[in-house]
Amino acid sequence: MITENKNPLLKVEELKVGFQTEEGMLLAVDGVSFCVSPGQILGIVGESGCGKSVTALSVIRLIPNPPGKIMGGRILWKGKNLLSLSQSELPNIRGSQIAMIFQNPMSSLNPVFTVGRQLEEVLKIRYKLYGEKARKRIMDTLVQVGLSDPASRMNSYPHELSGGMMQRIMIAMALLSEPELLIADEPTTALDVTIQAQILQLIRDLQQKTGMAVILITHDMGVIAETCDTVVVMYAGCVAEQARIENLFENSFHPYTRSLLKSIPKRGATREKPLFTIEGTVPSLVKPPSGCRFAKRCFQRKKLKKEHQDICFNKQPELQEVEKDHLAACHFPLANGKTKL
Repeated sequence: MITENKNPLLKVEELKVGFQTEEGMLLAVDGVSFCVSPGQILGIVGESGCGKSVTALSVIRLIPNPPGKIMGGRILWKGKNLLSLSQSELPNIRGSQIAMIFQNPMSSLNPVFTVGRQLEEVLKIRYKLYGEKARKRIMDTLVQVGLSDPASRMNSYPHELSGGMMQRIMIAMALLSEPELLIADEPTTALDVTIQAQILQLIRDLQQKTGMAVILITHDMGVIAETCDTVVVMYAGCVAEQARIENLFENSFHPYTRSLLKSIPKRGATREKPLFTIEGTVPSLVKPPSGCRFAKRCFQRKKLKKEHQDICFNKQPELQEVEKDHLAACHFPLANGKTKL
């Protein structure tokens, strides 16, 4: 895995998370590893169902059990394994040192309480802060996240605010605890394009001002390119590729990453020259294939000799360093568009 220094804030090692279903155990996350250093913005990208959100929820121990279960691995926060903590110990880290904002702010805010009351609850629980001191701190934080007329916003109910305003409220709620790590799980999914750009810029600005680390989860490679320092590409519960952002876009090694980049909409798409699509479907995670999970859909595999294709289908590739600080889980990684054999 890539580390920015020898003492990362967060280190996830060989994480495995399963969900019991009628068909059997579904392995949503299978052997995921990565590090987050102080002040770093790490992006986790992949299509729906690849395990991005489950990975994030595992970090703060919010996987519902049952049906979910963390089946293996370690989640080290400043060297302490979060998976070994009791439920009574978790609040000292979850919501305070590590905060999270979710995809849909409307479902995260209580509709029967004002925004101010919900924000005050954070300060009561974390800092035993009440009254005018709490109100002033909340007002300052609302201004910090770009909300005008904070006094009025505090007296508003969630349904009286726009989607962009509610997401800013959720960011403010996270910032009140002064976290060292902010996990943003697709924070712009329910917003229109203009508001998406504003929220992403806000996260970047706040990261620079506070120095906190950020994990940004998204399915949008454009968001990754504009926001992150390092990116983890996930596919079918596994890490396909991991690299610094400029290296990934300049020369991706995994065929899945290359396919994602080719799928980004470009100007000039026509019926004669349509958008690039990835053929096939994601394999079952209840009975995953024995080899590479992307093999059936891989354009690169189809170009290989039969004996090399057999390796793709029968042996699961390990995540290994192809270049300095650039990892890929591929038996035959791409190099400048060509195959290394």
